[in-house]
Amino acid sequence: MRTTLRAAASAAAVAALALTLAACGGADGSGTGSAAEPVVSVEGTPKAATVLDTPFEKPDMILTDTHGEKYDLVERTAGRPTLLFFGYTHCPDVCPTTMSDIAIAKSKLPKAEQDKLVVVFVTTDPERDTPQRLGEWLAAQDKSFVGLTGDFATIQAGARALGVDVEKPVKEKDGSITVTHGAQVIAYSPKDDKAHALYMSGTTSEEFAADLPKIIAGRTP
Repeated sequence: MRTTLRAAASAAAVAALALTLAACGGADGSGTGSAAEPVVSVEGTPKAATVLDTPFEKPDMILTDTHGEKYDLVERTAGRPTLLFFGYTHCPDVCPTTMSDIAIAKSKLPKAEQDKLVVVFVTTDPERDTPQRLGEWLAAQDKSFVGLTGDFATIQAGARALGVDVEKPVKEKDGSITVTHGAQVIAYSPKDDKAHALYMSGTTSEEFAADLPKIIAGRTP
């Protein structure tokens, strides 16, 4: 099993990040229209968060949660601080590491703030990631995490609208499955339900812990 990541790895590569996100959001083979072309801004000392000059809207996705129920992302997360990540449960590295780091950071928050935060994991491998599989995998991280699966075209269109590259899983000749997905964590403010910042692969639990109170309060990290 192999994972291909289409994302820059560090804040030092912010120029490359801007190009990568724009390129990932370009051609849309599903015919769903053009994707967002985000502009990023980094000033002063490098920070974990990459601030977006043009905030992202939440993608209009209605998928299936770990209980087998329909989950309208826009409706269910309205007015709540939300972290959104696209990945898959068979991922050997970045997905479990990212979700674990977020879980650790969340556990350090006061109970009241923990209850406000919504963490959403959308699978990029819906054929294998059933609601049951997602539920079991996420429960090992944090039982409050929301896992979503469903139609691949809907997932791909939602991701690409955010500049997150997601490609249909490919079964190789040796039987392994290659899954290509971006590694960005998109952070939405409870004040306007828009994303003002994102985090790349490699963001530590300490960095998430430092920024989560700001995100929950509706401030830009």
